[in-house]
Amino acid sequence: MNFLGIDVGSISTNFAIVNQEKQVIDSLYLRTEGNPINAIQEGITQMDRRNIAGVGTTGSARRLAGIIVGADIVKTEIIAHAVASQHFVPDVRTILEIGGQDSKIIILRDGVVVDFAMNSICAAGCGAFLDHQANRLRIPIEDFGAIALHSKNCVNIAGRCTVFAESDMIHKQQIGYRREDIVRGLCSAIVRNYLNNIGKGKDIKDPIVFQGGVAANAGVRKAFEEELGREIMVPEHFAVMGAIGAAILALEENPSNTNFKGFDIADIGFATSSFMCDECPNRCEIVVIEEQGKVAARWGSRCGKWNV
Repeated sequence: MNFLGIDVGSISTNFAIVNQEKQVIDSLYLRTEGNPINAIQEGITQMDRRNIAGVGTTGSARRLAGIIVGADIVKTEIIAHAVASQHFVPDVRTILEIGGQDSKIIILRDGVVVDFAMNSICAAGCGAFLDHQANRLRIPIEDFGAIALHSKNCVNIAGRCTVFAESDMIHKQQIGYRREDIVRGLCSAIVRNYLNNIGKGKDIKDPIVFQGGVAANAGVRKAFEEELGREIMVPEHFAVMGAIGAAILALEENPSNTNFKGFDIADIGFATSSFMCDECPNRCEIVVIEEQGKVAARWGSRCGKWNV
């Protein structure tokens, strides 16, 4: 028996299948590209078609994903990431997670989440920040971390805002700093921004696990180790940990009959829309999901009037 997990975020949509021993037997990382429905349908078609006994969804679009695939359990990314990290590092006490446009820190003690924080609406301390600067420097983002490791002199670059960082970076280029030193400075900037905002006031203790797409960047990992003075562990499946956690949660839910709609959901027509309910001063925005022209789900009303 196998269990499927799906993590839908603003930048990526990730998939993972685990067996009953919680071993990862298939995984996939896709760009969401502003269309989570298409990303979910495309990803499902690329997964290994195994017998699925349960499905879990997580991420910012977890409810939407749950409707599309037929989820048996829907959980927040805090829970999913914590579950996955504990599977690979049972005694983990701190989880650092940086994705494309969001980041979070999760504090665990004795296997229980006791504290967490997520970034605000600004993505200056996330992967999108590094993507933008890598494009500005005409460096493939895949090479960014390796270039940073060649630096002998870390340049101090303002990392609180993408606009200010770019201005500061241009200034450093104009006065003659080497490219690898600027790249290292950008990696350090994203770490300082993370620790001064997301990690502010948090009791960061070992073992520390670093996951999310940015964990692929060796320069950022080294910057974390320099700032914290600790060893940072990056798990093998760092980019899809949310999906793995969702799959493990589905396994633990152990549904007698799964709601999974199958691997052919790409052939099902889904559409989303919304409207404002003006029947009271709350003016709730109601989200509507239609499947083959029929309402499959609605949510968003505080009173529950429209919820399906």
